[in-house]
Amino acid sequence: MAMQVGGEGGESMVDINTTPLIDVMLVLLVMFIITLPVMTHAVKLDMPQSKSEPPPTPPVVVNLEVDFDGTIYWDGSIVTMSQLESYLRNAATQQPQPEIHLRPNKRVKYDYVAKVLAAAQRLGVTKIGFAGNEQFME
Repeated sequence: MAMQVGGEGGESMVDINTTPLIDVMLVLLVMFIITLPVMTHAVKLDMPQSKSEPPPTPPVVVNLEVDFDGTIYWDGSIVTMSQLESYLRNAATQQPQPEIHLRPNKRVKYDYVAKVLAAAQRLGVTKIGFAGNEQFME
């Protein structure tokens, strides 16, 4: 280990070189980390097995679109409001009810969409939701 003794003005100054001490400490730390056994924390659990099965058939999806001028499309076919009500009445009586995906146009007046939603609610349709909302994020 290197030491420096003495200094200016007759004062004694002692500095110890700590670099080798730090090197030895780092080597010992690395060796300690390498020699540690790998700790695995595993807990054995007996989980219950699921006895339920996935639904046998996927739900029926109906695409209901309202165009910018109020034109209503039921699965791609143009329908009038009275035809729409009969379709909605039929859908409400089916078990299970089909999923109705309502896709209003970006420029449609709210009045047209509100009439469709009111008819669906009045006729007992419970599985209805908005689809294609990404067009409104622009």
